[in-house]
Amino acid sequence: MRKSDSIFSNFIWRFLERCGAQGVTFIVSIILARLLDPGVYGTVALVTVFTTIMQVFVDSGLGNALIQKKGADDTDFSTVFFFNISACTILYAGMFFAAPLIASFYEKPELTPIVRVLSLTLIISGVKNVQQAYVSRNLLFKKFFFATLGGTIGAAIVGIVMAYLGFGVWALVAQSLFNQTVDTIILWITVKWRPKRRFSWQRLKVLFSYGWKLLASSIIEVVYNDIRSLVIAKLYTSEDLAFYNRGKHIPNLIVTNINASIDSVLLPTMSAEQDNKDRVRAMTRRAIKTSTYLMMPLMVGLAICAESIVSLLLTDKWLPSVLFLRIFCFTLAFHPIHTANLNAIKAMGRSDMFLKLEIIKKIVGLTALAVTMWISVEAMAYSLLFTTFITQIINSWPNKKLMNYSYIDQLKDMLPQIILSAGMGAIVYCVNFLNLSSILTLLIQIPLGVAIYVTGSKLFHLESFAYVWTIVKGFLHRKKKAGNDDEKDKNDAEQAEH
Repeated sequence: MRKSDSIFSNFIWRFLERCGAQGVTFIVSIILARLLDPGVYGTVALVTVFTTIMQVFVDSGLGNALIQKKGADDTDFSTVFFFNISACTILYAGMFFAAPLIASFYEKPELTPIVRVLSLTLIISGVKNVQQAYVSRNLLFKKFFFATLGGTIGAAIVGIVMAYLGFGVWALVAQSLFNQTVDTIILWITVKWRPKRRFSWQRLKVLFSYGWKLLASSIIEVVYNDIRSLVIAKLYTSEDLAFYNRGKHIPNLIVTNINASIDSVLLPTMSAEQDNKDRVRAMTRRAIKTSTYLMMPLMVGLAICAESIVSLLLTDKWLPSVLFLRIFCFTLAFHPIHTANLNAIKAMGRSDMFLKLEIIKKIVGLTALAVTMWISVEAMAYSLLFTTFITQIINSWPNKKLMNYSYIDQLKDMLPQIILSAGMGAIVYCVNFLNLSSILTLLIQIPLGVAIYVTGSKLFHLESFAYVWTIVKGFLHRKKKAGNDDEKDKNDAEQAEH
């Protein structure tokens, strides 16, 4: 199999895994949103902020270091595995004893047991982390598909049943814990790698010299992304936090699918080509053009249809989340572009530059937050539009020198998709003036938007459309050919038996 075919095949498996998992999660979230009050979601969202921050330490940047390192062997993987287990145990102990302090700070005594139980996901993730790095390094993304989907479907059943039986917030806690556990078990069954009785402080030091900068960058990134939730929980109400997070959740489902797929495949692929700047530039450019082509129409369309979608799926009690949903659509639309630029920097071993970029971006973002946090939750959300534009420029800046691919060049590559998406959105928005029911409005807007975007892509000869269409046809042809070959082998075997 050619290298480009292997890359795309792994992208497809990773994309299917994310789509399957997030699709099930989305359906379950709709059911749970109907069964549970917004305040319940606000409580779990608050606890999740702390576990998400702790989750960063689980990886310690060492997972990416294993992927990036040339010639990583069993000693490297085993060293990171035992280090992670020890670190996760310490982190859980810290969360266990910190739980009453968190509950006291937010004046919610019920948080103590929730924090202690939900933090068990830290230990589970520590067991799974190196297996994930092994899968990513060896481009075995089909393994993720079965592990993630198994955990997600099982967790969906647990969450819905417990919510229906009146367990409230514990339905969401059990859902998260069950998902992580089953995901880890399946991954360990399907991935053959096992830790050896090896540990090397020298290897750990080498890996950590690269990984600690990514760890620091990730901590800054996660704390920055979640600090708004912490501020909202303290200054405003649980309902405000629930509406804010729900508005972020829906577009994030789409972005996560595409972005996680690109991120997982790009880093190991770029790392393998790190000494060839022309190849890294070509892959970065392709990732930006393709992700923009896929992401822009989805985010514009979702923003246009936001009110109808929320009213139809979540009921009118969640309508206050529509404004946040639209804001996040426009901010998250550019997320895969950040990913492509940053992966190029990581792949070339410049984790020092990666850390510097994170510090600069967060200074800009925190300044915007400090100005708006006392005004309203809406003002805090609007500040993201400003910071998104600035961070695009910051993330792309080093790549002008590293591989001669400036932000202006990137903007030129993105512009056709952005203009076509905006035109499609303007036409689709006009359907709202017909004052139809939510479901009828969506039944007109969605196929109309798809038709306009695809037709426009053909009329204006968008290179990204031609690329995606050619790759998809090639992938389907290979799958069909493989199926025919399997059928032929089966027939030959039956004839041989006779």
